[in-house]
Amino acid sequence: MPDVYPINDYGPLMPGLVMGGVAIVHVFLAQFAVGGGLLLCYFQWLAMTGRNPHARLFVAGYFKALVLISFVLGALTGVGIWFTAIQVSPATIGAMVLHFHWLWATEWTFFCLEIAAGYMFYRYHSRLSDRASLALLAVYAAAAWTSLFIINGIISWQLTPGAWLETRNLADGFFNPSFWPSLLFRTIVATTLASLVACVVVNTMGQLDREARRSLINRAAYLLIPMVLMPGLGLWFLAVMPADSRGWVLGGSPAMTLFLNLSVAASLAIGAYALVGLVVRKLYINGATATLLLMLAFGATAAGEFVREGARKPYSIRHVLYSNAIRPEEVARLRETGCLADDPYPVRRRGEFPNSQLERGALVYRRLCAVCHTVKGVNAVTDLMEHWDADQMRMNIAKLQQTKPFMPPFAGTPQELEALVQFVRWSAAGHAQTWPVSDDPETLAQISKWLAEAGPLPANSQRYPDLEVHAGE
Repeated sequence: MPDVYPINDYGPLMPGLVMGGVAIVHVFLAQFAVGGGLLLCYFQWLAMTGRNPHARLFVAGYFKALVLISFVLGALTGVGIWFTAIQVSPATIGAMVLHFHWLWATEWTFFCLEIAAGYMFYRYHSRLSDRASLALLAVYAAAAWTSLFIINGIISWQLTPGAWLETRNLADGFFNPSFWPSLLFRTIVATTLASLVACVVVNTMGQLDREARRSLINRAAYLLIPMVLMPGLGLWFLAVMPADSRGWVLGGSPAMTLFLNLSVAASLAIGAYALVGLVVRKLYINGATATLLLMLAFGATAAGEFVREGARKPYSIRHVLYSNAIRPEEVARLRETGCLADDPYPVRRRGEFPNSQLERGALVYRRLCAVCHTVKGVNAVTDLMEHWDADQMRMNIAKLQQTKPFMPPFAGTPQELEALVQFVRWSAAGHAQTWPVSDDPETLAQISKWLAEAGPLPANSQRYPDLEVHAGE
């Protein structure tokens, strides 16, 4: 069994929502940094070859924005991801580091190279020759894209580990089924963001007249052309997704389907305007419109990341860890020994509980539910179970993977399940000062029967043989 860690309590904010908010901002900024390097190489080449007389001025102004926005906020949110992730799901991060530690280390060296090259260009480009400036920008762009290359392999492994499940081979895990469509899609997103930011930056260059700014915008728009490949890459990604995950995205989960549609709609709006207006008709775009398109791109990124994360349910790493950090092969054993047997951490505010059963229920909630739920707040268990009576709660939790197929099976004893039911009911009742202990043998026997009927496997395991339990390391 892996080490057990307590989940930090963010009050009414769902822990995953806290981490997700930080991660979305970081992904947006990181992809901008990657695309920004490619765009700057292009504009430096334009300056060197005399194809645009204002390209050199643009490079200096754009890189200031890149450094101030991406380097500073990107670095802060990057640290923020690690800080929140080790509080929300340390077992997931631990597994990723365990299996890919040398790749993480390699990515870090490229990240350091990216930062060093970027700051060197920012500090010394005015003293360098054109060829030296282009070489330094090329080093920056290559290092930034290589960081994306490596991180993409690790992140995509979470959803589609593929042959790695059998071989435990590093290459099988890294070059997993969704690696290439995900990498190519993210690269196009990076160039799109860089181009949209360029349109905003150009509109801040008041020393240039409208025609000069239009010429720079038209040049930057060339990096929007790869957006025509996005629909094909999106379909490729859907095709390599596990069948049950694809089902969540395409209607099985209304929330995921909604966010997918929002991401697609925003991307289509940006692509249509960019390709028809900027590339074909070579229109001028003002700062307000450019900012609006950039905000749409942020919305598309946020919705897309939500779908990517949600599609893994009920796993955080497919077949390795459930979203609550329980390993699939542990469920049957934990139903015998209990999910609290190896949890050494006391519950907070233990003096508030009228009896030990409620205290035990709070511990079960923390171990099995707290990663994705709150007691009262976002995605609260009290709200989700508000209209269930006690027996309905018992049956639905015992058959959790059948009640909601994107949930993992309940991994505890009948006594722990009853303790959880009483904890949720007591919380919904406003933390009454007295509460009766529920230990009726017939009730516990019925819970045990429901657990046996549901079994320890995830939902649809017969429909999707891929969902059979794979023994972890």
